[in-house]
Amino acid sequence: MKIRDLVHFIAAAETLHFPRAAERLGVSLPVLYSSLDRLEEEAGHPLFTKDGGKPALTPAGALLLDDARAEVAAAPAPAVAPKQKSTSGGKAKASKGSGRAPIVKGQPKPYKKRQGR
Repeated sequence: MKIRDLVHFIAAAETLHFPRAAERLGVSLPVLYSSLDRLEEEAGHPLFTKDGGKPALTPAGALLLDDARAEVAAAPAPAVAPKQKSTSGGKAKASKGSGRAPIVKGQPKPYKKRQGR
């Protein structure tokens, strides 16, 4: 079981409202659903009852919740990468556009109007 999936499960189990749990975690709802589906597949039992209304934890979900909290607490904190200085430096230059259109043999010059007759 991945720690990320367990964190998603804990948030969903605490709120018992999947959209709010996804918002709290900063992930989209399909990502949360796929994490919960992976956990249900690994556990071999449904973790939530989804009978139309508000979801509720099943007995297997309640057991997994205690284990998930302990496992997430025991997991090492994610490593924070040090900020790197930008090596590009300098000012950003404004785009000057594509310039004049190329001259095609046999066509009038694109930047000059044709003389009316």
